[in-house]
Amino acid sequence: MSLSPLLQAPVLFGIHAGMALTAFVRGLVQLLAPKGTLPHRTLGYVWVALMLTIAISSFGIRALNRPNLSWVHLTSIMTLIVLPFAVMHARRGRISRHARAMISLYVGTMVIAGGFTLLPGRLMHSVVFGGP
Repeated sequence: MSLSPLLQAPVLFGIHAGMALTAFVRGLVQLLAPKGTLPHRTLGYVWVALMLTIAISSFGIRALNRPNLSWVHLTSIMTLIVLPFAVMHARRGRISRHARAMISLYVGTMVIAGGFTLLPGRLMHSVVFGGP
């Protein structure tokens, strides 16, 4: 593991990766911690802010060999659509809808899309596994 590829990339890559890693850990803690408490709500809003930052920053990130948006950016669009509804469901007491939306966002963005960043040829593959 080497942070060198990430440190040599444009600064937006580092911001995006740092926020994503923080959201991954923070989200996992949220999923495992007691629900409905003040810490859950407070840290939930932190996670929402992280996810919004990740989604918005992703549109400034392009593969070095492809200048256009990729299919992975669909998860950012999904996040920007689903996240406000998930918060609204919690605020209106529709907890099962809130939970379903948040779990779907976590799995879709942090686990599935995040997993794709580890494929060969991607920056995070170089960070985690080394090599080009």
